[in-house]
Amino acid sequence: MEGKTVRSPHTHAALACSAALLLAALTTACGSEAHADTSEPTAPRGVTAQASSATSAHVMWEAATDDTAVTGYDVYREGKKVKSVAASRVMIDIDGLTASTAYTFTVRARDKAGNLSAPSAAASVTTPAPTPADHKPPTRPGKPRGKADGSRAATLSWGGSTDDVGVTAYDIYQEGSRIHSVPGTQTTARLTGLRPGTIYTFTVRARDAADTSSPDSASLDLTTASAPGAPASTAPTDLRITNRAEGKEHTVELDWKQPETGGKIPAYQLYMNGRLTTTIVWGGEPPAGRAHYELTVNDPRGTRYAMKLRAKLPDGKWGDFSAARTVVLGD
Repeated sequence: MEGKTVRSPHTHAALACSAALLLAALTTACGSEAHADTSEPTAPRGVTAQASSATSAHVMWEAATDDTAVTGYDVYREGKKVKSVAASRVMIDIDGLTASTAYTFTVRARDKAGNLSAPSAAASVTTPAPTPADHKPPTRPGKPRGKADGSRAATLSWGGSTDDVGVTAYDIYQEGSRIHSVPGTQTTARLTGLRPGTIYTFTVRARDAADTSSPDSASLDLTTASAPGAPASTAPTDLRITNRAEGKEHTVELDWKQPETGGKIPAYQLYMNGRLTTTIVWGGEPPAGRAHYELTVNDPRGTRYAMKLRAKLPDGKWGDFSAARTVVLGD
């Protein structure tokens, strides 16, 4: 037996087990590699670029698709990446540009695995000449009109503004956040990416080449169609807000029509500028019909609030938000 290695049955079993584990590991690794996400998203389409001012541009595009999910977009200027945004955004403002200069922008979609799409078609824009003497803001746009186009889109139109030099863009706001822009020669906009069964409050501002914005237009409330089988809306309606000065403080009064919920509404949540400010709990029997609430604030005159409400439903859950209303202290 000299010169030979004798293995016990236990040794043979251990070697067989190790080989089986190695084979399983290799099989698992190969299987993981076979299912790795190597497909790139589609290239974004419909890319447009417009000059927002002499030193900025607004770039928009249509959402791309992917076999798993698009997680973001990269925006390129002359082939160099200048901005990255989340998948929920399909527009971006590019600042720091030079007046009277031509620029070209492209967009690429990105997925979770880091795969990048091919570049989109290029969108070109030339920034206008600077207007240092343009210190007057444009006039307020005319009252918006519009309609919801199904459950996920809406179309708006408004009266044009005037400016001592010229209107370069109109910005559409939803509860104080800019969500869309169109050139100053255009007084209509189609908004996409909305949610079904949701109340939206839109306003419009005009902007000139000096990046000076007009006052807000009147607001427009639109409700998108509900998804099939969705329950009826539980949003408060006809929200009215006024304010009055009392010394150095202001009293803000809210009045609204309560939703039909099949029972009494014990409380409401009040949001100001997108944040929960207070929970309104009635001291006694909840009111029937319209409800009324007052609060005191000590911010200076001219402070702007966007306010909205939602009711606590009989089952304990919070209902849909009302349309937002904007109030300016002292107006």
